[in-house]
Amino acid sequence: MATRRNRTRKNKQEEENLVDVVETQEKQSEGFLEDNQNTIFGVLVAAVVLIGLYMLYKQFYVAPKEKQAVEQMTQAQFQFAQDSFALALTNPGGGYEGFADLASNYSGTSSGNTSELYAGISYLQLGEFDAAIDHLKDYDGAGEIGPILKNGLLGDAFAEKNDMDQALSYYKKAANAGDNEGVTPYYLLKQGLLEMKNNNNAAAKDAFTKIKDKYPNSRFAQDAEKYLMRASATAM
Repeated sequence: MATRRNRTRKNKQEEENLVDVVETQEKQSEGFLEDNQNTIFGVLVAAVVLIGLYMLYKQFYVAPKEKQAVEQMTQAQFQFAQDSFALALTNPGGGYEGFADLASNYSGTSSGNTSELYAGISYLQLGEFDAAIDHLKDYDGAGEIGPILKNGLLGDAFAEKNDMDQALSYYKKAANAGDNEGVTPYYLLKQGLLEMKNNNNAAAKDAFTKIKDKYPNSRFAQDAEKYLMRASATAM
């Protein structure tokens, strides 16, 4: 019985201690709020102002700028579709801006971001690999295919510069950046071929097998099967 009474007293004492702690915390919080009411209110007001300014920026600056960028891009896109990459970059005609200027003048817009990708591909096609890398790195790849393209094209640019370590690194990133039957197996194939070139046949087999198993209907599946046989034979 004495033991039970002792436990009861102990539990009651612990509960009282917890109540004291909570009350102390509440008093401290109240004191802090009272002492810093103006500061806290100022922070909240500043946050609301920033949100308001951002909304105004989106509505009155970004939206009109986006519309203007879309209109400006049409001629550059036309030249790009004709494989006229130099014209698409700097002088698409009709007084319109090329992708190089669009990327700079309309940064912060979706069209400006897309222009970074167009510019990167155009410079890549023209053999100006450093400029291609700069634009591709600035491209904010989004969605299902954007990150795959960004990393894959960077791999192509570094491969053209004969920097195979960087190329392989970006091909791996591209292969793991998304799951798209059109482009993912393409960069898996490039990854596998580069692994074979580096005599990393086990890694090459993994890449080719992934194409064969995961993308059997891809137009790269037949090539993957062919190279898988070579990599397997070499590894034996």
